[in-house]
Amino acid sequence: MGVASYSLAVRVSLLLSRFAVKAPGIHLRFSPAVLPETGANLRFEVRALLEETRAAGMWLAEGLSWWGRNPELSRALGDAGFIGMTWPKQYGGAERSQLERYVVTEELLAAGAPTAFHWFADRQIGPSILRYGTEEQKQRFLPPIARGELSFAVGMSEPDSGSDLASIRTRAERTDGGWRLNGSKIWTSYAHQAEYCVALVRTAPRSDDRHAGMSQVIIDLRNSHGITVRPIIDLPGRHDFNEVFFEDTFLPDDCLLGSPGDGWAQVTSELAYERSGPERFLTNFHLLCALIDVLGGSASAAADREVGRLVSRLWALRTASVSVAAMLEAGGTPNVESALVKDLGTNFQQELPEVVRRVAADEEICDRTLLDVLGQVVLASPSYTIQGGATEILRGIVARGLRLR
Repeated sequence: MGVASYSLAVRVSLLLSRFAVKAPGIHLRFSPAVLPETGANLRFEVRALLEETRAAGMWLAEGLSWWGRNPELSRALGDAGFIGMTWPKQYGGAERSQLERYVVTEELLAAGAPTAFHWFADRQIGPSILRYGTEEQKQRFLPPIARGELSFAVGMSEPDSGSDLASIRTRAERTDGGWRLNGSKIWTSYAHQAEYCVALVRTAPRSDDRHAGMSQVIIDLRNSHGITVRPIIDLPGRHDFNEVFFEDTFLPDDCLLGSPGDGWAQVTSELAYERSGPERFLTNFHLLCALIDVLGGSASAAADREVGRLVSRLWALRTASVSVAAMLEAGGTPNVESALVKDLGTNFQQELPEVVRRVAADEEICDRTLLDVLGQVVLASPSYTIQGGATEILRGIVARGLRLR
């Protein structure tokens, strides 16, 4: 891929950085953001650690990147200060910036490092506990998360609720000394292995306001009675997802995260972290790299154009994602911008395997490594449409943000 393709990537990046929608009461803009100068040293540190641990046989690169789970690698990353990076030091953090954390996340994804053990806790659960939790909760959960010792699942989606999170029915009712939980969650990643789950539940009767009466609770998955976890095997044959049932599960008073009834607002702010990160367009990065490696310098002009388009889109997505990270660093709540990044990232990650498949056929590529990774990604890519928010829901968020509905 030549200078022309790189130049196109830069032009697309600049165009996106100037993209803005302004109207009375509306502001949607991806302002240019620059990664910190400390980022270069951070990259070398992360790469050195990954190379050292990989050479020691601790892990192998995953075709689906961060979906791989390796507790030993997570502990090594925690020891190096690469988990909970933005948190206060008193809670095990390193008081680094969101943009520095972005650099580390990029390197982990680019290497295909299996980081699912700590991923949810680091990305969204920890920041929620830091923002809404009690001092006891912060002291109890944040340091072991930062050390890479504690794994969390996220309980949002429910059977028969589709993508309408406001229609959840799992209910926590007051009882002596705590709450009694009944209901179920679905697509709960790694609930069969995580120690805890943060779930969105109803703590008050339904009202005309569909978003009222919800709260977040922290559930001890290992030591609570009345919990059944059933596996969901996906198309690639992996057991990442689960359906979780709660039957008169007792939760102590201190399980509540934040204030009763504030669950919807808390989850909404949490989703900005989930939807805008580089994992929304770098999960399949290993596949793109494998294609470029196989093509080498012998690609046809048609293949070069296809790869150039992919790299340009990747660059534009990265520009938008870095911009959202800067908004989070500034204390903003870029819900609309993060939804747009997630939607565009989904489109890119689902188109990538189709382009690779087409180029591999046209170029008569029979490389086993490339085809194996392609097979994994083809089977996994349909789920991207619903992970982190279904496409229709995301576009609804963007439309409402622009006052189009």
